[in-house]
Amino acid sequence: MKRLIWVATAVLCAAPGRELTHTSHYENVLGTSLELRIGASSPRAAQRAEKAVLEEIERQARILSAYDPRSEFSRWSKTTGRPVRVSPELFEVLGQFDRWRQESGGAFSAAAETIGQVWKRAAAEQRLPSPEELSSAVALAGKAHWKLDAAARTAERLSDAPLALNSFAKSYIASHASEAALKSGGVSQVTVNLGGDLVVRGGTQDVAIADPLSDAENSAPIARLRVTDAAVATSGNYRRGVSIGGQWYSHIVDPRTGLPAGHVLSATVVAKDASDAGALATALSVVPLEEAPKLAAAAKGAEYMLIASNGMKVTSPGWNAYAEAAASPASAKAAVPAEGAGLWPPGYELLISLELSRIENQAYRRPFVAVWIEDGERMPVKTLALWYDKPRWLPDLKQWYRGERLRSLAEGNDLTATISSATRPPGKYTLKWDGNDQSGKPVKAGRYTICIEAAREHGTYQVMRQEVEFNGKPRQFQLPGNTEVAAAALDYRKAAR
Repeated sequence: MKRLIWVATAVLCAAPGRELTHTSHYENVLGTSLELRIGASSPRAAQRAEKAVLEEIERQARILSAYDPRSEFSRWSKTTGRPVRVSPELFEVLGQFDRWRQESGGAFSAAAETIGQVWKRAAAEQRLPSPEELSSAVALAGKAHWKLDAAARTAERLSDAPLALNSFAKSYIASHASEAALKSGGVSQVTVNLGGDLVVRGGTQDVAIADPLSDAENSAPIARLRVTDAAVATSGNYRRGVSIGGQWYSHIVDPRTGLPAGHVLSATVVAKDASDAGALATALSVVPLEEAPKLAAAAKGAEYMLIASNGMKVTSPGWNAYAEAAASPASAKAAVPAEGAGLWPPGYELLISLELSRIENQAYRRPFVAVWIEDGERMPVKTLALWYDKPRWLPDLKQWYRGERLRSLAEGNDLTATISSATRPPGKYTLKWDGNDQSGKPVKAGRYTICIEAAREHGTYQVMRQEVEFNGKPRQFQLPGNTEVAAAALDYRKAAR
């Protein structure tokens, strides 16, 4: 199976006779993370709906995956010059690609993969693609790649260009998975978040939009939305791409020029139809900003927010109808504590990078994890991350639970919002500490301990601890991995902005 930022999660129990909300997280689902929020009449109904979601994702992946050589799409891609009867799902997705390729004037295309492969090969050799390579790839990408026959439901492969359906396949699959959950019985609402592309069905969900100019999972979102029976998709060049000669190049390319799209850092779209949201988010990352209103009009009721490379925010006229609040780190300067008084050195931050161990399972539950800061007396100063599925499992995080108890649940952990962001690899997370304590006040300079605790149901218990002197002198640390956390790194540094 195949930029979700985590939030604290739980099964939120309601009063007797009322439904509960069941929340769960998985890693390595369609190459990213899966977050589920299910409003159900009973725990059994929630579990049944969760099972229906996972089964539908697996079923759709067997049809649409470009990475699985056994998928229907992969097998069809190897046929050329003859009509092949395909599944309703593959026929529908190919038709939607045709539609958005036409609407975008070629800026959106499954053949963008052709150009992407050129850039990946060049990056492996640490060079830029030659003009000849790009010209050849653009010419190949510009051809017609299939022909559809609606009456016979056949698709004929017309070219040998590499193709991928990634641009909105996650949104399409999330939509079908949410419908499967609603049909499972006893479920009134479901939110399926596949790597930052999410679908809300049967109710209302608060959604936070990740700040593309921040490299930490726990940074303040750039906007907050409240959506009802809609899809939210975010495309961005800030998490995936290639580095050549120290220069970053986006994985999103313009099929018409062969060049990476760099003028938009992120594009977020809200639309009733999930495929429209996913396709528009990608296309709006490619076309010039001035063409965005006309392109978005091709999807009825779609609204968008674009973050340009200079940090400027561009929104559609109806965006504010969804926005509850907007905190824009892209344009606002963070408060800097006064110098002196022995406080945290101004302008410094700690970046924590961690990677969860890959379990030999296509989709596995994320372990319960706590990441926090302790002072010299081993008293908790700030909880940076807390992941769990059910409150009864919190005592399994023994050290965090003993020191923090449940205080951090009421101080800064959002139990209701889910986050839309650009896709990232499964199990890889970043956190940032700005030197403030749990109440938002700057701590004193000096020695603190970074603690990472992980416990897996029917798995192992692991703790990582690293003492760091925060005195205005940059330091880096690599922490040895363990069964649950494959790797962790600390970077005490001057703040990026």
